[in-house]
Amino acid sequence: MEHLIDGYRRYREKRWPELRALHQHLARQGQSPRILVIACADSRVDPATIFDAGPGELFVVRNVANLAPPFEQGAGFHGVSAAIEFAVTKLEVETIMVLGHAQCGGVAAALDERARDPAKSFLDAWISLLDRAKARIAGQPGPPAVALEYESIRVTLENLATFPFVAVAIAERGLRLVGARYGVADGGLEVMDAATGAFNSVL
Repeated sequence: MEHLIDGYRRYREKRWPELRALHQHLARQGQSPRILVIACADSRVDPATIFDAGPGELFVVRNVANLAPPFEQGAGFHGVSAAIEFAVTKLEVETIMVLGHAQCGGVAAALDERARDPAKSFLDAWISLLDRAKARIAGQPGPPAVALEYESIRVTLENLATFPFVAVAIAERGLRLVGARYGVADGGLEVMDAATGAFNSVL
């Protein structure tokens, strides 16, 4: 906690004077980000840092392995789905980016062959969303973790398209779904080609 308070004090002393006017504007006008980023909760992968974005620019949802479930109805608390709905129907974002990354711990957990119990573990239930992606990469050459990092992004984009309000936004106002992968060690960014599904480096 002390570390956080020290950081806050540095922020108030150094950054807040520069950001005061922007925050006052955002407080008066409300937020209007154009992009929803679904990113991993990994502490090394901060979308605002990666994209050099300021307050109010990105609406960010972070969870283990940067996943979105398919659309489903029924009882329960659907936090990621609620955030997607808010971004699409209330904020009317123009783009949803699924931002995966290298050395993803959630992907590693999904590849762990030890017995999982989705009925008793929140984590096991959540990473079962990667089962379809795992089936697709079976037998592919190269490290399975790297292959699954890419495939999980593709599967999450497919899951997003199952939400009726996402489909409507795509059809009626051109909402874009984008996939990207960040390299923790080298800072590189790859963006998925929507036509081919291949990931190309941003130069």
